[in-house]
Amino acid sequence: MFYWVLKFVLVGPILRMFFRPDVQGLENIPSRGPAILASNHLSFSDSVFLALMVSRRVTFLAKSEYFTGKGFKGLLSRWFFRGAGQVPIDRASGTAAQDALDTGTRILREGKLLGIYPEGTRSPDGRLYRGKTGLARMSLESGAVVVPLVMIDTEKIQPIGKKIPRIYKVRIRIGVPLDFSRYDGMSGDRFVERSMTDEVMYELMLLSGQQYVDLYAAKVKVAMDDTGASADEVVRMLKPSPLEVAERVPATLAG
Repeated sequence: MFYWVLKFVLVGPILRMFFRPDVQGLENIPSRGPAILASNHLSFSDSVFLALMVSRRVTFLAKSEYFTGKGFKGLLSRWFFRGAGQVPIDRASGTAAQDALDTGTRILREGKLLGIYPEGTRSPDGRLYRGKTGLARMSLESGAVVVPLVMIDTEKIQPIGKKIPRIYKVRIRIGVPLDFSRYDGMSGDRFVERSMTDEVMYELMLLSGQQYVDLYAAKVKVAMDDTGASADEVVRMLKPSPLEVAERVPATLAG
């Protein structure tokens, strides 16, 4: 109930008035049944604008820190994120990855929309980074289609490290659903799951116009913290050669 109050009364009207979201492709989101909304990730505000513009309720998996803060700020954070349809995941747990997969699959089997950021974290520099295969596993285990979509210019509203948002027009582009039923029964095949994930990332690249980097964003961020180098410098240091990529991910011919 509170989700809809936030969307249509408390938060939604204000965001629509100031940020004037422009959305193309809403008809590509199924009106019923499970679907994974796979998006690039540029800003903390991505989940807010995506949930605002989609008519169906969207559930996201969020880090548990948003739900465990202390004092009034922690209370406000819990209040907002629970109301916004976020489900807490303890990323520090040794079973965090499996917990996220299990929770996401359960949500999809209930026929709901699940919002996922395949990159696993916000882009450190506006480029599109390698996707994690969890979305492929959840799609295979639940039978959900994957809807690729991209957020454009949200990083200009609240850049990483900035607490006060700026007014900037938001754009969302939603692509045609990807049907991976040709891989039915192949959950757990890492090459199939990598192939599916790469197909999703390719669609995100086409929709957004972002440059693609074949590295995990989280790995780049760790290296940035350790070395003090920029994202571009780290990417040049870590980026695998074409031969290494070919050896790491063999061609998948299934389907």
